[in-house]
Amino acid sequence: MHNVIAFYDDRVLAHEPNIEADFLPERIDKRIRHLLAGLPGPWKYPEHPGRLTAIQQLLERAPIEGLKIEGGKAATHEQLARVHTTSYLSDIFSLRGKNAWLDVDTTAVSPGSIDAAEVAAGTAIAAVEAVMEKRTKSAFALVRPPGHHAEPVRARGFCLFNNVAVAAAHARSALGCERVLIVDWDAHHGNGTQDIFWAEPDVMFFDIHRAAPFYPGSGHLEEVGAGLGEGTTINVPLPAGAGDEAYLKAFRDILAPAAAWFKPDIILVSAGFDPHWHDLALNVSYAGFGALTGFMQQLAEQHCDGRLVFVLEGGYNLESLANGTRAVLAVLAGNTVPVPDTCGIAEVQAAADFHRTAFQTE
Repeated sequence: MHNVIAFYDDRVLAHEPNIEADFLPERIDKRIRHLLAGLPGPWKYPEHPGRLTAIQQLLERAPIEGLKIEGGKAATHEQLARVHTTSYLSDIFSLRGKNAWLDVDTTAVSPGSIDAAEVAAGTAIAAVEAVMEKRTKSAFALVRPPGHHAEPVRARGFCLFNNVAVAAAHARSALGCERVLIVDWDAHHGNGTQDIFWAEPDVMFFDIHRAAPFYPGSGHLEEVGAGLGEGTTINVPLPAGAGDEAYLKAFRDILAPAAAWFKPDIILVSAGFDPHWHDLALNVSYAGFGALTGFMQQLAEQHCDGRLVFVLEGGYNLESLANGTRAVLAVLAGNTVPVPDTCGIAEVQAAADFHRTAFQTE
């Protein structure tokens, strides 16, 4: 067993868009209302405080030996400005204390959202600092709103600030990391992270996701970066239903040699749990998340003295989000890395053993 730190701050719960409220600007509000009116049933904002409450409750019911919980902090304007434009930040900060729609992707803010987003980005930084200060080999920033869809000039896909990009930029600018590897295993492509580091040779971005036209429609195989950063963007688009075997094969056959070539000083993981089948996008199991974590641990040990930071992204089914997060934390805390089975094989074998004597002939 060894210690792992999970960073959590109650202030991230203050982001709570309520679609019954009046939103600004009125033009986008009308467009959103029109879209919602066409749905077959009532719609609620999927990215809500209950996501982190579900994780907390499970960790209280099923504690993990070696897991420590520490508080977070708010990111500064300077830290956010490393990946977002000053004009975008000015626009976002002007919405503090207000209800507003930011785009027709249904990204919205409530009066407490800007504070929460600052804390989400700052808490990702706190996790990186803990690892770089050698207080722990691995850390997990349990934050919301998520970040990997947020672009330099645009909020998108429930994301306001790009938490993992802010943390990566801080590692490079303030903590002495020359090369940062970001691995995004969320079911949705991290278009914002890709955009931010598109031409950056010292940040490698590896993203495995459900293929377009699944939201946000980017992350094609041919998207590899540009300029000096050509080749440091790696996309692995998957068909619906792909699961543990596909993810692990991609990690072994693509990520491992890429990391060996890149030689990162720290590895960050954009960890979404919507690849689990409960979220109806892909087919990763809890054991699969644990196995992927074990693989990331090995990669970090090989290349950067074990320095490994997870940052929470998506996952909207509360059961799979909580259990997937716990599966990751358990492996980080030193529990045995699970070996996932192909779904159903163990059950078929058990049924075969049960029925075998019924069909024996002399």
